[in-house]
Amino acid sequence: MHRYNIKSLKNSIVIDSSLSLSEILRQNPGNICPQEVLDGLVVLEVEYVSFDGKIHTGQIAIHRDLVDDIAGAFNLLAEEKFPIQSVIPISDERFLWDDTISTTVNNTSAFNYRFVRNTSELSNHSFGRAIDINPKLNPYFPGNLVFPVDSSYDPKVTGTILKDSNLVRYFKDLGWVWGGDWVEDPDYQHFEKLS
Repeated sequence: MHRYNIKSLKNSIVIDSSLSLSEILRQNPGNICPQEVLDGLVVLEVEYVSFDGKIHTGQIAIHRDLVDDIAGAFNLLAEEKFPIQSVIPISDERFLWDDTISTTVNNTSAFNYRFVRNTSELSNHSFGRAIDINPKLNPYFPGNLVFPVDSSYDPKVTGTILKDSNLVRYFKDLGWVWGGDWVEDPDYQHFEKLS
């Protein structure tokens, strides 16, 4: 596993996730992931400031080509003290690959071998090439719906991703796409990079 550190607030670290590599990349029995996809993933241990003002540590499974991009994003968020609720892999017993449960508790995650909601098309999360950040505060609006349910997008709320934020600029400068720019079905939590 890869690791990076932030340099402040070291007095009290809260561990949100400390799974083994095999636990993080274990198969979802309801949707088996090809081994070549799993072979392209790495687990990054990250530190972030959470809503309690303390440093938390978590883990994120991401495509090996995107490790530096994701580490840089978490460094930027930590420097800005932008709060992240939690960063726990979707295979954790709390979620068992259920994106609805994970997003409802505002959990940030990346890899999840699954289909795009209400389609038979594999999501870019399936390849570790997408990340959802604070999804409860940065919901997805497919049509007239909102996901997670009972969420709202309020730019005045701390932890909300704004179009002019340093995070959005950072990702775009590296060739990522932000779902908040999508005219139809905006997805404010979502960043993806295809190549």
